[in-house]
Amino acid sequence: MKNILVTGISGFAGSFLAEYLSLQNKGKISGTYLDEASLENIENVKTRIGLLRLNLTDGKEVFNVVKKTKPDIIFHLAALTSPKKSFDNPFEAIQNNVKAQLNLFEAVRKLNLLDTRILITSSAEVYGIVEKKDLPINEETKLMPASPYAVSKITQDFLALQYFLSYGMKIIRIRPFNHIGPRQKSYFVVSAFAKKIAEIEKGKIDNILSVGNLDSKRDFTDVRDMVVAYSLAIEKCKWGEVYNIGSGTSYAVSEILDMMLSLSKTKIKMKVDESLLRPSDNPDLVCNRNKFTDLTGWKPEITIDKTLKDTLDYWRNII
Repeated sequence: MKNILVTGISGFAGSFLAEYLSLQNKGKISGTYLDEASLENIENVKTRIGLLRLNLTDGKEVFNVVKKTKPDIIFHLAALTSPKKSFDNPFEAIQNNVKAQLNLFEAVRKLNLLDTRILITSSAEVYGIVEKKDLPINEETKLMPASPYAVSKITQDFLALQYFLSYGMKIIRIRPFNHIGPRQKSYFVVSAFAKKIAEIEKGKIDNILSVGNLDSKRDFTDVRDMVVAYSLAIEKCKWGEVYNIGSGTSYAVSEILDMMLSLSKTKIKMKVDESLLRPSDNPDLVCNRNKFTDLTGWKPEITIDKTLKDTLDYWRNII
């Protein structure tokens, strides 16, 4: 049985990946977490996984965890993930994301675990501001990062390539486009809308929804589809290669909001909040996933309507 280590196992994608791997009986699962409160995300599976509280920026502790778990497979999902928040503290975003990954790589290298398969999650944000002629975005599209978060993800991406080239480590790089669904933090756009709608429905706040840039277009995939892709990537993709993962369809944020408002019977007004706008924003990110799909056969199964309803119902249940 394979030893599997998931960093950030109690996070948004990590918790769904833990459930999927457990359900598929993929191996003995261990996972790192940082925040005790996040453990509620893995309530359904926490008795079936080994939990390790760990700050991944602590190199000595990371080394000890890798030595203890001797993973055959590592899914590295832990990171600071908000592009908007990275503008407020760029140093923290870059230092955290790069240092955590370096500590992980160095532990694997020093322990000579060179047969360990490692999945690194970069981000579609690395493409940044893409010209219309370059849409949909494939893996050869020029990188034009528009946030400190995107720079941190480029660094993670290229560090993974460097460790593959230098040491022959079995690393796969993926660039997921936006994934959404239940459990996502409320500072991400779809979850933010869902939380506010649920609060308005329950009379907790006035029926005014503050919004940022509604013109941006994003390629949204359900997180439950995305974690299936992660599992397929570690099984079928080629070491050192990079793969885009997304639905292949982009929606304007205004379209997503209209769909979500149609799921509510409460009359809700909108107003633009300048504080929700980024210093720079990517106008359109839509994925060309041909390279990944041709190799793995993966495609999204969950409709955008179901994802939005499930996200809204998640917030309705906890507000």
